[in-house]
Amino acid sequence: MSWVSDYQYTWLQKLALNALQISGHIPHHIAFVMDGNRRFARSKQLDKIEGHSRGFAKLADVLRWCLDMGIREVTTFAFSIENFKRSRDEVEGLFNLARDKFAKLLAEIERLDEHGIRIRVLGNIELLPADLQRLIASAMLRTEHNDKLFLNVAFAYTSRDEITQAVESVLQAEENPDGEDALLPTDINERLLEACLYTRHSPPPDLVFRTSGETRLSDFMMWQIKSSVLYFTQVLWPQITIWNFMAGIIAYQRDRSRIEDFRSEQRLHSAQLAKSSDFYSLRVQKFLHKLDANRRKLLIALASN
Repeated sequence: MSWVSDYQYTWLQKLALNALQISGHIPHHIAFVMDGNRRFARSKQLDKIEGHSRGFAKLADVLRWCLDMGIREVTTFAFSIENFKRSRDEVEGLFNLARDKFAKLLAEIERLDEHGIRIRVLGNIELLPADLQRLIASAMLRTEHNDKLFLNVAFAYTSRDEITQAVESVLQAEENPDGEDALLPTDINERLLEACLYTRHSPPPDLVFRTSGETRLSDFMMWQIKSSVLYFTQVLWPQITIWNFMAGIIAYQRDRSRIEDFRSEQRLHSAQLAKSSDFYSLRVQKFLHKLDANRRKLLIALASN
């Protein structure tokens, strides 16, 4: 199963997609909470892992829709750190599914290059088995120069862990023995912490789309979604259709104007914080450059293990 499907549109679906593109703004970044795989499996009397596999197949369709709609960034919540509490068989089954999918991604890398898809895994990768770490790191490094569609896969992720990792990065820099490169207490504020998140090179999601009827966010991108449109649908993730997808786009277009003023205020606030804390100082920029370099070095190390 490819990461991007060869979805065949009906003439009515093509007409509807074109109408949405012409009539309103298309979100730049959509985040999907792909909920309902296990309930789908139970309803069809399937194994839980088969439900997750069907969910991945649906993701391939959704990525095709996003590409054709002109959406530039997609984030999916694939595996929460909380999922480690599930049964050993289910967790290992999810890891095996991830192994299979990332191995196939590397095998069809030319297809991803053709579409310009860059894979970024958001999360505490070192919590995962070593062989899966290697596959994930290889996929991220191999696609790092693609820039048409960014696919962020939240794996071994929670917002609490992400924010904790950001704080630890800042504290380590503050204790830097090099002296002149060390951060100062006055450098530290929410703007700097935001720049240390896994999503530091991504804009916040315009739309958060959750399936299965749940109306909670499950510790997903809690920092980033303060100005996102939230869309909840009853359909289970493996059963999502292009019409459900377009309903989410319409919800975003309807609510966009109401959040734009708020987003403008947030951007101004962020700019003021950056200015007041000397965010653009050489000292802070060196720290952020080193943060990026260290994260890439970790991927290289994991990929070579």
